[in-house]
Amino acid sequence: MSENHDYLRTAGASRLYGDVLLLQLKGAAYAAVVLLALLAGYMVLLGISSLLPPESKEALDPTPTSSLIVEELSPYA
Repeated sequence: MSENHDYLRTAGASRLYGDVLLLQLKGAAYAAVVLLALLAGYMVLLGISSLLPPESKEALDPTPTSSLIVEELSPYA
């Protein structure tokens, strides 16, 4: 009988490929958690904005001269 009982090939290059795959999956899971947290925050802000009265969206610009300053600095104006 064969003395090689390493059926899962846990040594050598196969082990390295498995470790790299698991690290990539772990990174993808972290990225998914961050993305879902940002999406949840955005949805909360949308929910809060829908509760505001319509008059709050019709307010005048608090810095009315900011557009004039940008136009003066723009070389293409």
